[in-house]
Amino acid sequence: MIGAPLNGVRVLDLTRLLPGPVATLHLADLGADVIKIEDHAAGDYARILGDGPDGISVFYRCVNRNKRGLRLDLKQPQGREVLLRLAAGADIVVESFRPGVSERLGIGYRQLAAVNRKIVYCAITGYGQDGPLASAAGHDLNYIGLSGVLEQIGVDGGRPAIPNLQIGDLLGGAMSAVMGMLAALFDAQRSGQGRLVDVAMSEAVLAHNLFPFFHLQSSGELPPRGGDLLSGGDAGYAVYATADGRYMAVAPLEEKFWAVFCATLGRPEWLPLHGARGAQAATLRHELAALFASRDQAYWQELFAGVDCCVTPVLSVNEALAHPHFVARGMTVQADGVCQYAPPVKLSGWVFSVERAAPTPGEHSAEILSTAGFSRAEIDRLQASGVL
Repeated sequence: MIGAPLNGVRVLDLTRLLPGPVATLHLADLGADVIKIEDHAAGDYARILGDGPDGISVFYRCVNRNKRGLRLDLKQPQGREVLLRLAAGADIVVESFRPGVSERLGIGYRQLAAVNRKIVYCAITGYGQDGPLASAAGHDLNYIGLSGVLEQIGVDGGRPAIPNLQIGDLLGGAMSAVMGMLAALFDAQRSGQGRLVDVAMSEAVLAHNLFPFFHLQSSGELPPRGGDLLSGGDAGYAVYATADGRYMAVAPLEEKFWAVFCATLGRPEWLPLHGARGAQAATLRHELAALFASRDQAYWQELFAGVDCCVTPVLSVNEALAHPHFVARGMTVQADGVCQYAPPVKLSGWVFSVERAAPTPGEHSAEILSTAGFSRAEIDRLQASGVL
């Protein structure tokens, strides 16, 4: 076994709620020593967002595992000095303040780079470190709305549909941040020079809103909501209701899959309709809808089991968790009293495990400072002054 790929990497995590903690969750799961730093007030109030064992939410437990906890009052000069000393031995700092806040606290990129030239400093915001909206508040719905994503989500003739997957928070604030941090860390280890990683969730979503962007340039206009190739324009890429009120995801887009699909259904007359558009597509969609509505989901699931043509049942989350494929791939673990997702990336020479439960506020404060070179007397003074 090679071991965890980020073993030895130290991360100071000043974020809370969803985007930042999920980004640092991925780093922690890959072996980084992530130190979750919270204030003395609310701290990370994800703890109370929903139910969970002993009053600590499943949400908090699942996105903060494998991290150590430090409580630190950054509004006190001593708190700032503690962070600077920790930053001197860290590789990455992650924060999600509004632009300018960290500089006013004395812990911005320039201040930390002055004590550690190699530091990678990731700032996660809604709209970036500059620009007209830099200081504006926002949530996931605002980011996907402003970036043109929300306008395209929904059925023909319907209003924009709010996705239950937080696209801006997770694609933008988490995964784009991880990409930027790892790229900057790789370069810092080669060059000895760190970087500011400026992650704007709205921009990350905009940059991945690809097919409407392609359509706009090729035709000069956007497809109507529910009318793009992959959102309603092609009858061979759609969700069809079954007799029991469930659904099947039908996606035999390529001609080879369409041929298998038609053969499985015993409808050779549909073969020439591959890629049909307009009125032909509407008629085909109506016929497909009637066919799938004639049987329940279990029938269709059994019919297409083992048939290689991109037809699958639409499952609930609990059904997905129990699906033999995800079970075989070990996509869940039991830890900290709850069921949690395993990392979505498998690496050779390393087996993921939950080494630590999500920390309580300041749970590892003395341990972290001692490891960083603080004496017992210094730690006692910081605790007495309310900094820790």
